[in-house]
Amino acid sequence: MQRRSFIAFVASGTLAPLDSFAQPTRKLPRVGYLFPAQRTSGATLPFIESLRAHGYVDRETMRLELRTAEGDYGKLPALAVELAQSKVDIIVAVSPPAILAASRATKTIPIVMAFWGGEGLIESGIVSSFAHPGGNVTGVYMLANELEGKRLEILLQALPKARRIAVISRGKGDDLVREVREVAATAKVELFLTEVPGENGYRAVFEAIARDRIDAVMVPSFPRFAFEYEQIIAAAAATRIPAIYEWGYMARAGGLMAYGASLAGLEDRVAEYVSRILGGARPADLPVEQPTRLELVVNLKTAKALDLTIPQPLLLRADEVIQ
Repeated sequence: MQRRSFIAFVASGTLAPLDSFAQPTRKLPRVGYLFPAQRTSGATLPFIESLRAHGYVDRETMRLELRTAEGDYGKLPALAVELAQSKVDIIVAVSPPAILAASRATKTIPIVMAFWGGEGLIESGIVSSFAHPGGNVTGVYMLANELEGKRLEILLQALPKARRIAVISRGKGDDLVREVREVAATAKVELFLTEVPGENGYRAVFEAIARDRIDAVMVPSFPRFAFEYEQIIAAAAATRIPAIYEWGYMARAGGLMAYGASLAGLEDRVAEYVSRILGGARPADLPVEQPTRLELVVNLKTAKALDLTIPQPLLLRADEVIQ
């Protein structure tokens, strides 16, 4: 092309802008997050922070697709199908009901469990084994049933004179796990299984427990209790009933004690799995992990309000004591 023709070509505006020759915008990986409870922002914050530590920031290096059942577990299957049909790159499923729903919705999209508790993980066909999951699901198993007996032991150490213990039912009939029965038999304490009637029935349950002269309450591992902990703590405080919980944040929010896996530790592991899978790892090759960090949190403010003295050996064992 002659120089004069080239100048005319530019002047006419026919020459494409330099930006049009840039590389196309990189597609951000999409992380689906299937959550059973009502409050997505606060509950997902630890996971979001853990992802950030691995370099995944929403709308910068990935896109987070939240789906919440708003407390209605019956919505989870449809939400899982919605995520699968939207072709997210990975699904993080929180709690056993969400994990089951996600595993039934897709056999190809990688799924990271956060967190399976209790029995049935292998029996349900979700994974072939802990060491070799074999399919599209892996993640974190949180030792829910295995820690129930230990939780009762700690409660009895805090209240050595307690002889009547209520366990809030998970709605599965007689769902006291074997470990709890064994501890109760050894300590010669009576167990009372009590169900929560309808929504927001905790106050009525704790009032009935107080009338029956129950010494303390154990709140077992269950998604509903984890998401409605504020109502449970308020009911326990109103009726002056000592209670032990699963997650440390429950004791920090006013519960007497909590013993279980470190939630921050579990969230870190889930984020690690997401990072590895987005980096090319196959779920089938990533063993299902069990928690290595357990924590005992004791709230002395609550103990004082209940006129309780927590034995010094138990305080020395605690990972955190709230003064």
